[in-house]
Amino acid sequence: MKNIQIIDGAVNATFSIFQATEEEFAAIFPDGQDMELAEDLFERLGDKEAGRVLVPLWNRPVLKRDALGIHGTLFYNNEHRRIPQSKREVDWDDGSINQAQRDLFSRHR
Repeated sequence: MKNIQIIDGAVNATFSIFQATEEEFAAIFPDGQDMELAEDLFERLGDKEAGRVLVPLWNRPVLKRDALGIHGTLFYNNEHRRIPQSKREVDWDDGSINQAQRDLFSRHR
């Protein structure tokens, strides 16, 4: 199982974590991605398939303190959100991250 953090515009700002099977994770985050926009996911898979993949996740919440890592981030409400085109955390523009992150990410590209 892989952990996915949900970032949305909810007032409660819980940014909860849910577990996904390997198959579900691969459908949400193809080609080595670890970031995805919900709108792009629904466009890529279609409403029915995206729902089939996502519905089981909502029944598998994980407490942050018990999560052994976050393997991907799914963003909802993205009118003003900007992520790397590759949808990989290690590909942030150097101007968007600090030097320690630049050093770390450069070792994992």
